[in-house]
Amino acid sequence: MTQDEIIDWLLADDPAIQYQTYRDLLDEGRPDIRARIATEGWGAQFLAARGSDGVWGDRFYQPKWISSHYTLLDLKLLNIAPDHAAIRDSIRKIFAEQKSDDGGIRCGQSDPRSDVCVNGMVLNYASYFGTPAEELTSIVDFLIDQHMQDGGFNCRSNRAKPHHSSLHSTVSVLEGIHEYLVNGYTYRAAELKNCAAAAREFMLLHRFYKSDRTGEIIRKDFLQLSFPPRWYYNILRALDHFQAARVPWDDRMLDAIDVLRAKRHKDGRWRTEAARAGQVHFKMEKGRQPSRWTTLMALRVLRAYSANGEN
Repeated sequence: MTQDEIIDWLLADDPAIQYQTYRDLLDEGRPDIRARIATEGWGAQFLAARGSDGVWGDRFYQPKWISSHYTLLDLKLLNIAPDHAAIRDSIRKIFAEQKSDDGGIRCGQSDPRSDVCVNGMVLNYASYFGTPAEELTSIVDFLIDQHMQDGGFNCRSNRAKPHHSSLHSTVSVLEGIHEYLVNGYTYRAAELKNCAAAAREFMLLHRFYKSDRTGEIIRKDFLQLSFPPRWYYNILRALDHFQAARVPWDDRMLDAIDVLRAKRHKDGRWRTEAARAGQVHFKMEKGRQPSRWTTLMALRVLRAYSANGEN
């Protein structure tokens, strides 16, 4: 397929794909298409699954992947309009019921401690959907307090005292910090920018998937492209964050860019390579077929970095 044919293929799908294709690949805003995300296709299906009590699934974090937490993350990934009243009501409910004494949002009632990775994701969608600044300050405090000396984050940092950051947790917190800053929140913004710079340096030090000591692949599943990513790390998710945050080219990106290029099929598209076990409201795409989500993400990454990353 030619590039124009791939664009036409992307535009023939759900409004969420259409909107992001126009915005990220064609430089067109198209608010008219964005408005349809809440009333058609995947966005409408996610909203229809919301209970009369404002909760998806059983409660905030259970069960995966149909809980309020992961459904709100999915709605943010769709780029549904952020002023949606019902979504904001659900987030208010979470903040009223799930705040822990450590300042974060706890996953359940039995463990009073908050999870770093989960709170990175909470900061991501809560900032996107315009949660009042005063509600976010304690989460910001919690995340800054959990920033590790090597530059990244680890979901066990307030539990087991790990000595090394996790790429899973680091990318989740980076996405949250980016969304917080891009939406104009100012509380401890300078410190968050420093945390983000250090966390990105941590990822670059590992070339997105390699040991900084041996150069070996840390985990093979880091190279498997998946959508929705949930809490799992993969190189496309990381590269997509870097392009969204407009991080300048760094030669240490090249290994991951080369892997991404190599995964492109002869028809010019990419496939989703990993599915995460758990309940879902519905499947946005069928497996083992060209994926519009993965293709869209890969194309916007290559659009941002290919000129610098050519061999």
